[in-house]
Amino acid sequence: MKRFEIMKILKDTFSVMRMARLLEVSRSGFYSHLKSENKGPDPVESWLIIELKRLYDLHERCYGLRRLWDALKDEGYAFSRLTVARAMKKAGISGKKRKKFRVCTTDSNHSFPISPNLLKRNFHAAAPNKVWVSDITQVRAGSRWLYLCTIEDLFSRRIVGWSMKAHMETSLVTNALEMATLQRGIHAGLIFHSDRGSQYASHEFRQVLGRYGFLSSMSRRGNCWDNACAESFFASMKKELNCRSFGSVKDARNRIFNYIELFYNRRRKHSYLGNISPEQFEMQRVA
Repeated sequence: MKRFEIMKILKDTFSVMRMARLLEVSRSGFYSHLKSENKGPDPVESWLIIELKRLYDLHERCYGLRRLWDALKDEGYAFSRLTVARAMKKAGISGKKRKKFRVCTTDSNHSFPISPNLLKRNFHAAAPNKVWVSDITQVRAGSRWLYLCTIEDLFSRRIVGWSMKAHMETSLVTNALEMATLQRGIHAGLIFHSDRGSQYASHEFRQVLGRYGFLSSMSRRGNCWDNACAESFFASMKKELNCRSFGSVKDARNRIFNYIELFYNRRRKHSYLGNISPEQFEMQRVA
């Protein structure tokens, strides 16, 4: 406070009582100000700042106040939300804000048949491998575009299959599905939900679904909320990777692999799952 600083400079010349009256401040406030200046750094706060920086780096530098506060509680440290917020500010740590990514990867202008919407926005699955949702997005890698297809199990929000290519042909989604079935097995009756894109509606992809006994489900025309979970994953990934553009194709592949396989599936706290990771959720719920 500037008035206290003035009083500090002149305290050997004028009485504190007189200066406090002229500057319209309290003497007790002035002495508290002097006491706080003489007080050394709080060792607990100093430790907390170091610990927050460690947790922030551990979680790919994308956690904000809520998840860092939860991470501290997971390690047995009971700090108030306000204390953590103040320490984060001093540490220069802030969560990443979601940016708007205007990406259109759905080619619905085709003559392939459209499946009914079996999901009907019921984004809850009672067990693993009952409902998988899939979507495609594009990312910039140097001077090129790459296309990423993911398959998410609605039970645990785990990404069970994914594929990345320089094109959006049907093999992009069939490769992701192949990875998912290799990891999770084949479960007849599983609902596979996607948008109306030509890749998902193609005869080739439908044949693969039929061979596995999977049921095809598609969103209504122009209704992105019918596939909200799949789209939400991409929004989180792009926010947390801060990836308006990757430096190169290799950089994009490496960072997306690390994000999905090493961070999102295994360590990232998911609010829908009670702030534990998809892997932890499955370990707790599946015998």
